[in-house]
Amino acid sequence: MTGAVVLLGGVLQEVTTRALWLAAIGVACVNLPFGFWRAGTRRFTLPWFLAVHAPVPLVVGIRLATGVAWRLTTVPILVAAFFTGQFCGGRIRVWRGRGLPPSP
Repeated sequence: MTGAVVLLGGVLQEVTTRALWLAAIGVACVNLPFGFWRAGTRRFTLPWFLAVHAPVPLVVGIRLATGVAWRLTTVPILVAAFFTGQFCGGRIRVWRGRGLPPSP
């Protein structure tokens, strides 16, 4: 499985499709607990904002660790994985019966 050729550290490296999907799975998994947290907060409050934006540095780290560059073909997959993790984390909170009223 081959993918795009990108410049990393001055060296051309090939980013495989496998690396992209591995990064996407990692991004979704990292966002699960943040989505769980977000589902228990009131929308547009500081805790909600943190639950949505705190995993961004982790996502960038996953992207760099797997060698996946920001390309027109990789961004939609990683963004979809980010929101999938957030959504599934929120659903887990509801399914576990912890769908308490949003905290102030």
